[in-house]
Formats: sequence, structure tokens, C-alpha cells
Amino acid sequence: MLKTAVIHPTIMEALARSGHFSQVVIADGNLPVGAMNGPNSTTVHLNFRPGLLDALTVLEGILAVCPIQGAIVMEKPPEANAEIHNAYKDLLGDVSWEEMERWAFYDKIRDPATVLIIQTGEQRRFANLILTVGVVKMAEESNF
Repeated sequence: MLKTAVIHPTIMEALARSGHFSQVVIADGNLPVGAMNGPNSTTVHLNFRPGLLDALTVLEGILAVCPIQGAIVMEKPPEANAEIHNAYKDLLGDVSWEEMERWAFYDKIRDPATVLIIQTGEQRRFANLILTVGVVKMAEESNF
């Protein structure tokens, strides 16, 4: 029996086979994930009903078991609200942050580096998030 923050077997398997610079996508409930699969990606559907599970809960779980060095979100139109981006930044802390044009963002999801797409029940718009896996640093390597 697992005692980690994440116990979903498919998610754990995909994270275990990922490596430095692999990509993990946390998708909102509106992303057409069937059209986003890349050659190396596994899709997990956690969207049981609208709002369950939400993207922030999934991000917290991923951060508990996997080092993240970067994040990419879709650029929003000026009139749109994307407060969830601030919540992501708060949880992610000191990682590289990028906003990407919509169609380039979709292409990035389809990239061979994407190992996992987790579709959530998140209903907020512009909540899709691409995470770049980092490295596990040893205690004596804290200065790089």
C-alpha cells in the first residue's frame, strides 16, 4: 500500500518513467485531451464531475512527489480573467514561468517530451498548465 501524496497507479507510473525536461500537463475540463496526445504521453481522466478534481489539488499532489523546474500557461486575452495563474505561481514558487500563444501551447502539449496529461474537472478558463520536470538534488548539490 502506498503512503505517498499521490496513489493513482497510472500517474505514479508515468512520473516514474519521466526524467529531466519531461513534461506533465494538468488540463482543465475543457481541453480536448483526445486531440492533444503526443507519441509518448499517457492520459489520465480525473474529471469525475465539474469541479472534481480541480487543477490546484492535482498540482499540489504532483509537487509532493516530483521536482518541477518550469511552468507554461496559455496566454489569455486581455479581457479574460486568469486568476488561477497567480495561484499556480504561489504553489510553484521559484520556477521558470512562461506564457505561450494558444496554438503554440497546444503544439507544446503534443511534443514528444510530454509523458503525462491529467485531465481535471477544473472549470476556470485558462487553467491548463504544462510542467517541466526537474532533477532531484542531493543535499551536497544545493548550490546549482
